[in-house]
Amino acid sequence: MTVLNLKEMNELANAEESGSQPKYEQLRDYVISQIESGALKAGAALPSENRLAENLQIARSTVRQALAALERDGLVLRVHGKGTFVHDEAKQRLRKSQDLFALVVPETETAFYPSLQRSFERAAADLHNQVVVCNSNNDIDKQASAILQLIDLRVSGVAIVPTTKPPTPSFHIRQLQKNGIPVVCCSRPVQGIQAPLLAIPFEDVGLRAGEKIREAGHRRVAFFGSGTGIATDLYEKGLRKALGNQAEVSVFIGSGQPTNYAALEKECSQAIDAMFDQANPPTAIFCGFDSLAETLYMLLAQRGLRVPQDVSLVGFGGTHRGGGLANHLASVTIDEIGMGEQAIELLSKMRNGQLPIDSSEIRQLPLSFNAGTTLASLTVKS
Repeated sequence: MTVLNLKEMNELANAEESGSQPKYEQLRDYVISQIESGALKAGAALPSENRLAENLQIARSTVRQALAALERDGLVLRVHGKGTFVHDEAKQRLRKSQDLFALVVPETETAFYPSLQRSFERAAADLHNQVVVCNSNNDIDKQASAILQLIDLRVSGVAIVPTTKPPTPSFHIRQLQKNGIPVVCCSRPVQGIQAPLLAIPFEDVGLRAGEKIREAGHRRVAFFGSGTGIATDLYEKGLRKALGNQAEVSVFIGSGQPTNYAALEKECSQAIDAMFDQANPPTAIFCGFDSLAETLYMLLAQRGLRVPQDVSLVGFGGTHRGGGLANHLASVTIDEIGMGEQAIELLSKMRNGQLPIDSSEIRQLPLSFNAGTTLASLTVKS
């Protein structure tokens, strides 16, 4: 049985519990420091829960909470009936992955994902954590490979925007949780999984876009979605609800992967040709993502159609608009900065034992609207 430094343990027992670091965190950090210094070596046995609780004058539940956190991090191994032992790879894991959070997204260059990544990294840095970003390209196999690598790295937590086509299977997330790695789902849930969710209210996005389009007087409207899925269905549902039964709604949904931009652009071009060859073409278009709205803006211009004089355009994206066309788009917006910050907050709470790893907490992200310059009132001729 390895005996921890009694003098330091007494200091720990006498320390005041601050609001920022509860007793169980102090005990966890103390054991980690002993592993890092070499005082606790691989395979060493820790004192029993009873002895730690007695020496530190704290409740056994507090000791148990600290040991559970150490076990989740893969630093100790608890053997029923025998005790708690320092894991053989504890020191390597501390050097390799301590305080490393991961963000898994379907793309990193367009839409609100770049600013989501920046906010995630800033929030992690405020807690002295590092970040690894994985681009799944909305490919389920690439996502599975990334998850296996993150498990091998023993990361402290994963925030994931699940793939949509096909949807992320539950076992992807379950493997992370089985290895004691907290997961926060962003944008949409994974069916069959209980984990915190930072949810985009997709139907409300369509509803907000439809309300703005209706208020501008448009009654012939097109909806463009980049691919099939729950989000696309809910966008359309909200849009139709806002426009009412009197509106004419044309729908285009991409048939391939949303991240196959060349194929999506070709399909959108064909859809625009078909819609605007009609006698009464749409006077407004709602797109399920800003990046898709930017593509349509270019395709419309190539056909000599002016936005918003000939056709209005509404997108959906993040509150951070950046430069170029994105800043001018009329768009329903989501607080992607808050999504990154809240993801780190939830991961930290689960890592520290303040929130169960299978928490069912759901936070709906608020919506706003960027007026831009691409939505204009329809002039109705008598």
